[in-house]
Amino acid sequence: MSERERVYRTEAVVLKHADLGEADRLLTLYTAEYGKVRAVAKGVRKPTSRKSGHVEQFVQTRLLIARGRNLDIVTQAEMVEPFLPLRRDLWRVSYACYAAELLDVFTEEGEENRALYELLVNVLRWIAEESDLDRTIRYYELRLLDLAGFRPQLFRCAACETEIRPEVNYMRPASGGVLCPRCGAELGGAEPISLNALKVLRYFQTRDYATCRQVQISAPVHREVEKVLYRHIVYHLERQLKSTAFLDLLRHQRRDST
Repeated sequence: MSERERVYRTEAVVLKHADLGEADRLLTLYTAEYGKVRAVAKGVRKPTSRKSGHVEQFVQTRLLIARGRNLDIVTQAEMVEPFLPLRRDLWRVSYACYAAELLDVFTEEGEENRALYELLVNVLRWIAEESDLDRTIRYYELRLLDLAGFRPQLFRCAACETEIRPEVNYMRPASGGVLCPRCGAELGGAEPISLNALKVLRYFQTRDYATCRQVQISAPVHREVEKVLYRHIVYHLERQLKSTAFLDLLRHQRRDST
């Protein structure tokens, strides 16, 4: 194996980490060039480690990684963007955890997807800066579903392919998106979706973030959009997401305190 093959450089975001041994840390990285990678950062839990702050969760970092027999080894790390607000605000870090978990569960190791990497970096920046985090995360969910190959059909009936008309229609994750009233009534597992919720989903699916961040969404419509997307996500994952339970707890605590 040549020197070039033994080591590689890449930008990455640390999705999560876990302690390993007495001083090491196992990192799950999403990289610009190699997709999801697991690697060991040796000695980073020692007080004298120079790499420690460069491989914290949600940090965007530039790495030199040596290929290992079982796990790769991080040999150098240089921070690119720390996203500091994510460490100072419980709400922001909770949304960042959800964004990272969502990307983690929708991707396999070693599958390059540069667009997904750029989306991850962008959503961490948006979560660090924006005031309406729910709107941000809804946009992210739709964009991630698109890039991961699970784009919901929102403009034609996912069953009979007729154009969806401006009326109360249905959503059915098993069909891959929206259903016309006739198909929605015939197929099990379909739930009604209001015209306003469908408009929001379509708008977010077809426009950039700079445009979508200007949209004001009423609380009832937002709750409906959130429910629709979460049903779609859980259907394709075939399991619940851990980070949503903590977000729900925070929301309950906020409501109880007001």
